[in-house]
Amino acid sequence: MGIFSKLFKTPGDVLASPAEGKTIDISEVPDPTFSEGILGKGIAIIPTGNTVYSPCDGTIDLMFDTGHAVNIISDTGAEILIHIGLETVSLKGKHFKTFMNSGDKVKKGDKLIEFERQAIADEGFNTVIPMVICNSDAYEEITPEPGKDVVPGDTIITLKKQGA
Repeated sequence: MGIFSKLFKTPGDVLASPAEGKTIDISEVPDPTFSEGILGKGIAIIPTGNTVYSPCDGTIDLMFDTGHAVNIISDTGAEILIHIGLETVSLKGKHFKTFMNSGDKVKKGDKLIEFERQAIADEGFNTVIPMVICNSDAYEEITPEPGKDVVPGDTIITLKKQGA
C-alpha cells in the first residue's frame, strides 16, 4: 500500500440504490433465502417508486425473462442480484417491463426494469427489493446503509475487496 493510499483512504467500491424508497437491513426481509444470507450479504429497499436502475457500471449477466430480477456483474467484479418482490417469479412477467437484456453494458443509473408496485401488492406479494452481493466471499467488508430514505443513485453499500 502506497503512502497516498494510506493518507487518502478511498471508501472502496460503492453501490447505489437501484430504487426509490427506504433501505432496511437484509435480515428484515421475510424470506430466509435473503434474510439468512444464503445468496450473499446485502441490503433491501422498501420501494416507493416503480423503477429499478443499475446500481453501478457493469454488464447484465442475466435479465430474468419474467422481469422480476436481474443479475449484474459490476466493472469492479461484484456479482449483484436485484430481486423485485418476494415470490414474484410466479407472476410470470405480469406487472414487469424490462429495458435491458443479458449481455448489455450498463452505466450507473440506467433504467433496467419498470414494475407496477401497487398491482403486485394488490395480488398479495411483498414488494421489498433485496439487493445482494452473490460473491460476498470476495470481500473483506460489505457495509450496507439501512434506515435511509433513498433515491436512485444514493450510496447504499460500500465494498472492500479481500486484501485491499
